[in-house]
Amino acid sequence: MFANNYYTLVAGFREYALDGDTKGFDIDEILLDIEETVSAADWQAVELLYTYYDCENLVGLRNGTTAYNRLGRIAREELENELQNPTLLSKELATVVRAYTQPDGEDAEEVATERPFALSLFEAYYAKCSRSSSRLLRQWSEAERTLRNVVAALSARERGVAIENVVVGAGDTVDALRRSSAADFGLRGELQWIDTLITTLSDERNIIEKERKIDLIRWSIVDGLSEQDYFNINAVLAYLIKVNIVARWAQLDRKVGAEMFERLLADLNGKERINKL
Repeated sequence: MFANNYYTLVAGFREYALDGDTKGFDIDEILLDIEETVSAADWQAVELLYTYYDCENLVGLRNGTTAYNRLGRIAREELENELQNPTLLSKELATVVRAYTQPDGEDAEEVATERPFALSLFEAYYAKCSRSSSRLLRQWSEAERTLRNVVAALSARERGVAIENVVVGAGDTVDALRRSSAADFGLRGELQWIDTLITTLSDERNIIEKERKIDLIRWSIVDGLSEQDYFNINAVLAYLIKVNIVARWAQLDRKVGAEMFERLLADLNGKERINKL
């Protein structure tokens, strides 16, 4: 089975630009163009990528916060209904939501509701990503889960909190986080970025700079996963992962947002040069 190639779509990515105040980066416009171009199966991978932010918003709402990540595809006004009676979420995620909101229902028998809602919801999300038809989405979601787990484990260790209460999912890496007393959890040979992450979390006192460095690790990870992808859905997803990072910083810090956008354009220009060789 041959992958779909989206030459015109990918070539047009460089046309999106930020103005001086980083307000011209329209995620909805980018996603609309992609939805109108890619196949139905490939669009499902894009939707699943953004489902992460829906989960984030649902967790925030359940925890009583008013923050709303605009990268989520479920509108703010629909979140309350979705948290009570999910109709927009996938079957796997809806099962988790109903298990917590309807503790006497059948779904509660399938979910360990004694665990925090966030852990169960994101565990279901990452499990769904692991079955995606997109190789990049499978690998990226696993890498992102691992990165977030390591950050959470290091923080838990510093605060004296049980690590098993903050990590999502299972597997060898999660087992190492739960059991190892080594500074790097014995993962140095498996995660090439772990030393950088540990140094960043322990030595960097500026919160903005700390977050920026963690996002640069993410950027490096997706670069490594997509270095052989140019015009397929994996290239589109890799671009969107970087777009999401740019969008986050455009809201948090104008200067860093502009720097991230310049990095995105530089990456696109670099691939263009490679394609001309």
